[in-house]
Amino acid sequence: MTKPRVLSGIQPTGELHLGNYLGAIRNWVNIQEQYDSFLFMADLHAITVPHDPSQLAQNTAKVAAMYLACGIDLNHATIFVQSHVAAHPELAWLFMCITPLNWLDDMVQFKEKAIKQGEQVGAGLLTYPVLQAADIMLYEPDKVPVGEDQKQHLELTRDIVNSFNHRFGKPKHPILKLPEPMIQAEGARVMSLTDGTKKMSKSDPSDLSRINLLDPPDLIRTKIKKCKTDPVKGLVFGDRDRPECNNLLTLYLLLSGKTKEAVASECAEMGWGQFKPLLTEAAIAHLQPIQEKYHTIMNEPGYLDTVLRQGKEKAEAIANQTLLKVKTAMGYSLP
Repeated sequence: MTKPRVLSGIQPTGELHLGNYLGAIRNWVNIQEQYDSFLFMADLHAITVPHDPSQLAQNTAKVAAMYLACGIDLNHATIFVQSHVAAHPELAWLFMCITPLNWLDDMVQFKEKAIKQGEQVGAGLLTYPVLQAADIMLYEPDKVPVGEDQKQHLELTRDIVNSFNHRFGKPKHPILKLPEPMIQAEGARVMSLTDGTKKMSKSDPSDLSRINLLDPPDLIRTKIKKCKTDPVKGLVFGDRDRPECNNLLTLYLLLSGKTKEAVASECAEMGWGQFKPLLTEAAIAHLQPIQEKYHTIMNEPGYLDTVLRQGKEKAEAIANQTLLKVKTAMGYSLP
């Protein structure tokens, strides 16, 4: 019986951190035996903001290695580089020509990032949600793992698919199927260590705001020691007036492997001086095997190249079938 398919990806910009791991990669690992997973490095998306050309290929390889180090199993998953499959930008162009401009103007992330870039903002930042729609639909997944902040992008994808099916398909016979979101209950939105109201992000100028997956133990200790807390003794989940408390408890919950009830009971009477060493040791212990496997992968000559070449071949075969279906429906003459 064919397993349902999922698709997701991460931009290879900067170091991957706990937010990437707990909010995405670990979820992929947990579901991979139940799904046919297609996981990519979104290097085309990475250039929608200013980037360092000398680091792009290296960062892409590092993200691929980190997928594997975190537990992605090639018996269940296909790992590939977005730019290696030419169907991604080609389908993006076809979708772009049927996407109303006002749909893109309404995207929250464009508005936020455009403010930061000012007059130098590129057209790619406006249109990248259409490329994201193409990324998804080339593989026609049943589910797309997304965080709460990405739900708007998946809704845009569904709008584009509905528009495409209406214009080029037949009633009750859609050409492309609608993907459904898969939203993780815990840890889908890991927050900054310096501001519990903001998402942990690679773009934050302060390295103290995040724990990177390759941070050594001493640096993890420093970051947790300096992280923002509050003056209240006793740590509880769910208090909206204590965002840092909820974030740090959630990190401890996810990294320690304990139940929410056990963490709530353990920490109910604690002060921050007692709690921070617990979180520190849980983070160090959890990341150590990941870091060891990552370095083993990076030090094995030719291994990643083989993984990504095989991933490209498998992804390309499926993507090209979808692209052919779309172009045929749109009336293109095909070779």
